[in-house]
Amino acid sequence: MTRFAAPIAEQIWDMKYRFKDADGTPKDVTVEDTWRRIARDLAQVEKDPAAWETPFYEALEDFKYLPAGRITAGAGTARRVTLFNCFVMGTVPDSMGGIFDMLREAALTMQQGGGIGYDFSTIRPKGADVKGVSADASGPLSFMDVWDAMCRTIMSAGSRRGAMMATMRCDHPDVEDFITAKSDPARLRMFNMSVLITDAFMEAVKADGSWDLVFGGKVYRTVQARDLWNGIMRATFDFAEPGVIFIDRINQANNLSYCETIAATNPCGEQPLPPYGACLLGSINLAKLVVDPFEETAQVCKTALRDLVATAVRMMDNVVDASNFPLEAQAREAQAKRRIGLGVTGLADALLMTGLRYGSDAAAAQTEEWMKEIARAAYLASVDLAKEKGAFPLFDAEQYLASGTMMQMDDDVRDAIRQHGIRNALLTSVAPTGTISLYAGNVSSGIEPVFAYAYTRKVLQKDGSRTEEEVVDYAVQMWRDRRGDAELPDYFVNAQTLAPMDHVKMQAAAQKWVDSSISLKISALTPSRMSTWPPGIRAARAARPTVRMT
Repeated sequence: MTRFAAPIAEQIWDMKYRFKDADGTPKDVTVEDTWRRIARDLAQVEKDPAAWETPFYEALEDFKYLPAGRITAGAGTARRVTLFNCFVMGTVPDSMGGIFDMLREAALTMQQGGGIGYDFSTIRPKGADVKGVSADASGPLSFMDVWDAMCRTIMSAGSRRGAMMATMRCDHPDVEDFITAKSDPARLRMFNMSVLITDAFMEAVKADGSWDLVFGGKVYRTVQARDLWNGIMRATFDFAEPGVIFIDRINQANNLSYCETIAATNPCGEQPLPPYGACLLGSINLAKLVVDPFEETAQVCKTALRDLVATAVRMMDNVVDASNFPLEAQAREAQAKRRIGLGVTGLADALLMTGLRYGSDAAAAQTEEWMKEIARAAYLASVDLAKEKGAFPLFDAEQYLASGTMMQMDDDVRDAIRQHGIRNALLTSVAPTGTISLYAGNVSSGIEPVFAYAYTRKVLQKDGSRTEEEVVDYAVQMWRDRRGDAELPDYFVNAQTLAPMDHVKMQAAAQKWVDSSISLKISALTPSRMSTWPPGIRAARAARPTVRMT
């Protein structure tokens, strides 16, 4: 029987992922039961389920592949829940009836456990005429307040904190109010917020030019582009909101640019999605794939990595068919494109175990090599699935190969896609993985550095009380188990000591091989370190030392 690495890991499993009867009696007696439940359920969509249950179980075993929380909690339970973590909802109509239809869809989606993203740019600005009723519009911010209240209500009925993303275009007449909305600490607390930044706006910022705020073809006001940009930066510095989304870049780089337009992301930003788009998430635990840790021969086993990626892609593709969807429109969208988001966790721990300092040139090069290996293996696995089960329905070989990630793929991958198609339109994404990383023994989260070698974490209990638990990083604990009290080598670094540009360097190395997006946090940006912040990274102050990078 698997022993959890720390009490907090077992608590997370018991509270969030362990299958129980309504009266609290455990159905999953051990974590092996949880893995078996997931493996059996995802194998059911195969022509020969018995042939795949064991490979799926072996991928999950020892926390090597970590499906996202919705899959781990819901697969094989027969509960009416979605196995998808995140959705972007439909385009919001600029009408009272349409707006509240969208609110209903959002509530149904959140009820099943999905986080949601919305673009509120389609709602007319505050003060605009409402024809036929002799009234002025209240504007998108007022309707965001309604969404916020709904999210709090849904959250109060369940155990999972609600999560939403709101976006607004940089040329919407209410964008200045959107930018400063979080200055009120009581407002829009259930939202993350990001401004959709266009290429034209950035050109105007560079030129210190004027910028029209427009809706429905009418110019409501003209501002200086640089003033608007500086307003975003001030709000982000003061309140860690809003983020910025370079929306033209996202649409240009999208594998599916030929058949969809993106205007929003999921709540954490790792999944830019079209209307009714959904994405399931999962992570390869690199820390579990290192052989000879802390020795000169330490390395990630490439063969094991490729095999694990191939199995994970198949499991995630099966989720598309095994999952419930809150809305039929979400099911149709998922089936048409079959996008998945396979990422990593434990990256920083794997670097430590191979003797590399996070943020160094060598660590960035190794990260890029691992991410390329994962991307290549994922795309080839999806081609193999296309041979067996068919390509995603909207696949168009020439248009697909001319877009997004395909431009940098090896010729053999491109040739295989041209010949056989591909099962999943997009395959890679890096999520924050906070909870599942703790569940796996406190491996480092996503592609982030080790947060701290050890720290005390408050844990919310079922009765609403909080307990404190010491949490030791996975690699640090492994070092202590093997070397006792020997001093940590100088390449052991964590988020409390790293310069911001070290974080950025590592993200830049990883994102070359990510076809969706990356969500991470830049931690430890405290006032004592402000002098070290480069101008573009001054994104939080001591009260809010965490930044969302989208």
